[in-house]
Amino acid sequence: MALHNNLGKQGENIAKRYLEDDGYEILDENWTYGKAEIDLIAYKNKIMVFVEVKARSSIAFGYPEEFVHQAKQKQMELASAEYIEIMNHQNDIRFDIIAITFTKNNNYTLKHIEDAFWPDY
Repeated sequence: MALHNNLGKQGENIAKRYLEDDGYEILDENWTYGKAEIDLIAYKNKIMVFVEVKARSSIAFGYPEEFVHQAKQKQMELASAEYIEIMNHQNDIRFDIIAITFTKNNNYTLKHIEDAFWPDY
């Protein structure tokens, strides 16, 4: 497996633990619909939260959250609409980003950005 894939998986595991420790229920991981993928789907206080996890080993080329481009947001919106329909979710939803930057000695910083973007639907 490529190094960036290992970093991404490690980031997703950290994000999952972080959310669970904060009282979120993890409904799904790496949920796909067509070509779209949502890293984590969580639930807390009747809100379904679609989470994109971005992990980087450095901020030399920008912060991790800056790599959630509009095309990725559109893919998440498409997949989330299908998930909402399948689950018959009638309450609020939210799109979050969890940005993780690894530092030396396998330490990291984590930034949880709630309501990172809004869907067009």
